[in-house]
Amino acid sequence: MDTNIGSLDSSNPANNDVGCPPNGTVSAIKNSVPASAISSSEATLGRHLARRLVQVGVTDVFSVPGDFNLTLLDHLIAEPQLTNVGCCNELNAGYAADGYARCRGVGACVVTFTVGGLSVINAIAGAYSENLPLICIVGGPNTNDFGTNRILHHTIGLSDFSQELRCFQTVTCYQAVVNNIEDAHEMIDTAISTCLKESKPVYISISCNLPGIPHPTFSREPVPFSLSPRLSNKQGLEAAVEAAAEFLNKAVKPVIVGGPKLRVAKACEAFVELADACGYPFAVMPSAKGLVPEYHPHFIGTFWGAVSTAFCAEIVESADAYLFAGPIFNDYSSVGYSLLLKKEKAIIVQPDRVVISNGPAFGCVLMKDFLRELAKRLQHNNTAYENYARIFVPDGKPLKAEPREPLRVNVLFKHVQEMMSGDTAVIAETGDSWFNCQKLKLPKGCGYEFQMQYGSIGWSVGATLGYAQAVPKKRVISCIGDGSFQVTAQDISTMIRNEQKSIIFLINNGGYTIEVEIHDGPYNVIKNWNYTGLVDAIHNGEGKCWTTKVTCEEELIEAIQNATGDKKDCLCFIEVIVHKDDTSKELLEWGSRVCAANSRPPNPQ
Repeated sequence: MDTNIGSLDSSNPANNDVGCPPNGTVSAIKNSVPASAISSSEATLGRHLARRLVQVGVTDVFSVPGDFNLTLLDHLIAEPQLTNVGCCNELNAGYAADGYARCRGVGACVVTFTVGGLSVINAIAGAYSENLPLICIVGGPNTNDFGTNRILHHTIGLSDFSQELRCFQTVTCYQAVVNNIEDAHEMIDTAISTCLKESKPVYISISCNLPGIPHPTFSREPVPFSLSPRLSNKQGLEAAVEAAAEFLNKAVKPVIVGGPKLRVAKACEAFVELADACGYPFAVMPSAKGLVPEYHPHFIGTFWGAVSTAFCAEIVESADAYLFAGPIFNDYSSVGYSLLLKKEKAIIVQPDRVVISNGPAFGCVLMKDFLRELAKRLQHNNTAYENYARIFVPDGKPLKAEPREPLRVNVLFKHVQEMMSGDTAVIAETGDSWFNCQKLKLPKGCGYEFQMQYGSIGWSVGATLGYAQAVPKKRVISCIGDGSFQVTAQDISTMIRNEQKSIIFLINNGGYTIEVEIHDGPYNVIKNWNYTGLVDAIHNGEGKCWTTKVTCEEELIEAIQNATGDKKDCLCFIEVIVHKDDTSKELLEWGSRVCAANSRPPNPQ
């Protein structure tokens, strides 16, 4: 029997800003719009889809036009409450919809058939892995071409048009191929409601000759979705709470840890209620950062094994009982399967299931219900928190830089920390920014997002575009490595075009630093770009954009003062030149452990 969790021996905070809507609902759904008749010119498939998107909270769609979706785009932009955000490529359109969904609760992108669909699919896979509701809309072939032997452009040269659909079946929870106006209303509504219920992407293909066709099913304003809430099995819930309370109440120094599935379970508030009631110290797994308030008095940091916040792992791993709410134990979050956790000490709470130690499991029990009921049954116990308070030593500060000394990464993030407030949000790119941003202390209301499960480099450019479009009142601070930026740089153009005011720190260290620390080689060195010159060329005098390059702390301070002062209404791009070997200590440790996990020899046959 396995006795370890995340080891080699094993075979949105309480506010909407970080995508955890309150009260267990998709906050974007409106429930007060009366059904009323609409004119026949607007009773079309395209306008129905547009109205549905607005109704569930999508007021911006990220698109790349192609001949199969042009008519559909005409009908989407005709909706007064829907803005079309044209992107430079489909991958970034998907990433933007991902970032948008993290804030709004749902996002949407529109691309063309096959060449667009297969280009966006990497972003859709990332959203699937992160449990994000994302509506991917594809303009499909003319209805008259289905079932014929015709070969169409934008395909692989076969008369079978199902290739794109088959690719999407593994990365979406529902697929609708709309090539018949009679059942279009049902298919579109089923797809969108399934997206919201499952919190996963869906695929909707709409034949290019259908968007402008009126139909009686579209003749009235769509009745708002009334999604049947999932309910816990009452007997199962009571049994699970009773067993968990008995398990935890007999422990001497229990702790609780929040995981990334708090978001999909809509249990962020319930988790905080549990923390308030029990007195235990609580931590978050790295991909749950930003889902619960870090200003809570019993918050002890990020639990990430050997690269945890100082003193956090010691308290968690030495506890005699721990409750993990919504964890994902993969090779990255377990630091190469090196966590010192034991199953017999653990309660694992998933969105609809509770497993206690090596013993009983309870299905059909919703996480938010379980945590709220458990809070009523636990005895207050702050022993583990008192232990933490006794050993805690405040963070040190980076060594003071000499005048004009080359800028160090830890000095950069000291100043990033000072920029943060409830009016900002942080986007951390895959790479060393994971580790440096993880150490930032989030003030109340400050959003935070990164893509840990999928870890696709370049994600943050599109995600910054989408997040900033979703909450224009917040200023997004993005920390992006040079290697990642080279993958998706084009949509800086879209940010400028849409008058966004994000601050992007481009960390130029000459290569794929995270991969260097896992396994070095000449392939990790990239061609250096003149990044500020590139962004200036994209700007081209149209819109508001300001760039600068910094090499020392004095220049960084001046740049930040400009970005938050005279240039506060501009997109600000700050290229930060640092040494190629200047990394966080956490990356050095994590990289060596992940390398060890990757290089395990095959088991003997």
